Amino acid sequence: MRKLPAISLFLCSVVSAVASAADRPNVVFILTDDQRAEALSCMGHPHLQTPRIDQLASEGVLFKNHFCTTSLCSPSRASILGGLYAHTHGVVNNFTDYPQELPTFPRQLQSEGYTTAYIGKWHMGEDDDSKRPGFDHFITHRGQGEYFDTEFRKNNGERKVIPGYYTTVVTDMAIDWMQNKDSDKPFLLMLGHKAPHSFYFPEEKYGHVFDNVRVPYPTTAFQLDDKPAWITQRLGTWHGIYGPLFEWRKKYPDDSAAAMIDFENMVRAYWGTLLSVDDSVGRIYDYLMRTGELDNTLFIFTSDNGLLEGEHGMVDKRTAHEPSLRIPLVVRYPKLVSPKFPKVVEAQTLTIDFAASILDICAAELLSKTQGRSWKQLITTGDPEWRTSWYYEYNYEEQFPYTPNVRALRTDEWKYIRYPHGDGSADRHLAELYDLRADPQETINLIARESHQSLIAKLRAELDQRIQATHPDGKDNMPIDQGIKGELPDEKIR
Repeated sequence: MRKLPAISLFLCSVVSAVASAADRPNVVFILTDDQRAEALSCMGHPHLQTPRIDQLASEGVLFKNHFCTTSLCSPSRASILGGLYAHTHGVVNNFTDYPQELPTFPRQLQSEGYTTAYIGKWHMGEDDDSKRPGFDHFITHRGQGEYFDTEFRKNNGERKVIPGYYTTVVTDMAIDWMQNKDSDKPFLLMLGHKAPHSFYFPEEKYGHVFDNVRVPYPTTAFQLDDKPAWITQRLGTWHGIYGPLFEWRKKYPDDSAAAMIDFENMVRAYWGTLLSVDDSVGRIYDYLMRTGELDNTLFIFTSDNGLLEGEHGMVDKRTAHEPSLRIPLVVRYPKLVSPKFPKVVEAQTLTIDFAASILDICAAELLSKTQGRSWKQLITTGDPEWRTSWYYEYNYEEQFPYTPNVRALRTDEWKYIRYPHGDGSADRHLAELYDLRADPQETINLIARESHQSLIAKLRAELDQRIQATHPDGKDNMPIDQGIKGELPDEKIR
């Protein structure tokens, strides 16, 4: 057989590479900050209307049971990037950046020919706004950023205050990048919103949308008799309903009936910031449609962690209770799920699944080390081997001393939560057990029921086994729980 000249082989390989790149989808990954799963109208919110995010769900996949494995911003964002638990990647607080030696799905896509961009809130490495590996284009800021007039660090290193509302500004920058990128290669765009993170300040046009909506404390805020004592101890702290409410309450602690007005104003403002996020999603969607890229784009909308809005007397996140763990996930990609036949997925998916899922769908090489799973098969043909349980971790923080160490197991039916002291001694806080099917609001702690002791032993054994399986040395290292404290966190890190 006659051999092809070297130049012919080269041309064939180039054509093959081009064809392969053309077959790969773009990826648009929109990430909000502290958004509860129910804070979408497609997830049943009674007041908040999010028609453009709902549109993604009506043309793609709505994940009803999506969770974070650590309910804290930086650890969860790191888990999204690399598909690893917090104890594995090492980002266990909001002050640590993702280790540069660890792979991420953006770095992998970049190495395989994608042009990549990150725009908006990075929220790892608190004061570091430098360009991160894996991104050709990178625009972020130091710290939390501001809802109005944030100082951004541009791709060239220049810092400049960009006037305007944060959500609108980063959306403008994202569309500008898509319009002007000097490449026809498939692209990855990650857009990080500040909203709806505290302190909550809606755009002016949405500042009074919910003024007439009553927002009482949840019933579970007053059902604490069977809960561990630390929950009651934190009621008047930075993370309790009688505390400052992220500065919406100036006089605290305050458990009077009148003080509920401050709580209502806080929650209304939280909702208001999400109306602008919905507008942003619509603008990105419309741009992709105008340019003919919409149906060749894996469009993902999600958040880093959930948020407690008064449940069990708490605000903020960190705990293993449902509002803290559960986060939104909506995915649109017609080559996997037809817009004519949208799907709802009930199976439990996790933040550590993103890296494997995105790389799988993009036909890219998977990361060498991952603790998550691809949900590509799950949303196409179904996956009979999909998880029915998983474990959650959070480590006590001296800077935010309002939550103990947390280790929890969540199955399709049960949730078991324990609070290790950190020194190997017996737990000093009451554990929690909830029947999620009969009691989705987690109102009745079953931990002391004699009839449930064999179940508790079984769940504890599975939790221990899962922890051991994800720790190379079998050791679950954590700080010492120094107790619930009342002082406010430093202003620089709130």
